[in-house]
Amino acid sequence: MRSGSGSGRRSVRAKAPGKVNVSLRVGPPRPDGYHSVASVYLAVSLFEEVRATATEAPGITVSLSPESTLDIDELEIPLDERNLAVRAAALMAEVSERPTGVHLEITKRVPVAGGMGGGSADAAAALLACNALWDGGLSRDELAHLAAELGADVPFALLGGAAVGLGVGDRLSPALATERLDWVLVLADFGLSTPAVFRELDRLRAAEGIEAEEPTDVEAGVLSAVRAGDAHALSHVLLNDLQRAAVSLAPDLRDTLGWGDSHGALASLVSGSGPTVALLAEDADSAAELADALAHRGVEALAVHGPVPGARILSDTLL
Repeated sequence: MRSGSGSGRRSVRAKAPGKVNVSLRVGPPRPDGYHSVASVYLAVSLFEEVRATATEAPGITVSLSPESTLDIDELEIPLDERNLAVRAAALMAEVSERPTGVHLEITKRVPVAGGMGGGSADAAAALLACNALWDGGLSRDELAHLAAELGADVPFALLGGAAVGLGVGDRLSPALATERLDWVLVLADFGLSTPAVFRELDRLRAAEGIEAEEPTDVEAGVLSAVRAGDAHALSHVLLNDLQRAAVSLAPDLRDTLGWGDSHGALASLVSGSGPTVALLAEDADSAAELADALAHRGVEALAVHGPVPGARILSDTLL
């Protein structure tokens, strides 16, 4: 809802969640350079925020908010047209009848290059905020079509909840899950390039003579466990084909995975292309205890839960 009065500049703030891949099968490289996947995405309670503010000057500018929980001075995030949120705003401007100049202020909370889709969440929030800012009138489905042009994870950041992703991850089917699952995210002090992790998986498979098959669906046991919020059942079926490639590139991840398994986590896996490690906990109390134990070791860890909703408008104001 809009608030304020007068002829001040309009500003819209939106948020979108990061995600964990609770199951990720990866096929062989395709002619276009991508890989087909079959994945179960779970949106978790770690959100990016984007504030889109109309400007008198044309064009799109971007900055990082000092309210970010990540150390923005250490982040290597492009603040130009390479930024996914900037690309999202530019795409929305192309389809809007009366776009203005816009400044995007991004509050970073999801690890950068951490396998949790933080950049995709920025893009989803920017799409939603600019659609409102410019009275674009696009429906959620229409925004999802635009989102698919920006990257495979952007449509899910719009959708949220839990979903099956096929193709390159952009063909989404809601999993209709509502029951809570608790996790601890173990953050790394470095990032991993998603393309590099996929290349390493291809290299490992070629070296071992493995011919990967095209994934066409996800395991039924994963979906039933997610829908039921059954952490014990899910712990037996967690899967990430990219995990061994991430560990190959960053061997220290093996210690993190092992620590979780020996300190009460029901299961541990690398999230997406890594290097964030997701520890599955029995419940919220267990997650809090795990996160505290890691903090005492000087390791940055966050207790989160999912599923949570996708991109949402937080405020629409006149400054």
